[in-house]
Amino acid sequence: MTRTVYLGAPTRRARDLYEAVAEAQQQTVRGLRAGMSGDEVDGVARQYLVNRKLAEYFTHSTGHGVGLDVHERPRLGRGEQTRLPAGSVVTVEPGIYLEGYGGVRIEDTVLVSENGPEILTPASRESWYTG
Repeated sequence: MTRTVYLGAPTRRARDLYEAVAEAQQQTVRGLRAGMSGDEVDGVARQYLVNRKLAEYFTHSTGHGVGLDVHERPRLGRGEQTRLPAGSVVTVEPGIYLEGYGGVRIEDTVLVSENGPEILTPASRESWYTG
């Protein structure tokens, strides 16, 4: 699980970047279904950030499987054709990084079930800055 914290009063830019990543992450979690490929999952987050003109700052994959090791297959990234079976546990963690400014990443661990996604790390995102 990852949360981004801003120390002090965030600027409008910091708020906008945070909100963009939060919405990309939430849309990806909501859209997560058994049978999707890693590429399809990644595409949900990536397309949202394309629409927000932030895709160039999304320089890694959307997530990965979790099991005996911290980073396992399936990878939720471009070109990954592995399909997610029901019962998979994956991270959904889009992030953007602006050189010389900073970055935002929001990560939850999610169970992929037949009935849709179940967030296993329900920590709040509400108090993301200190002021």
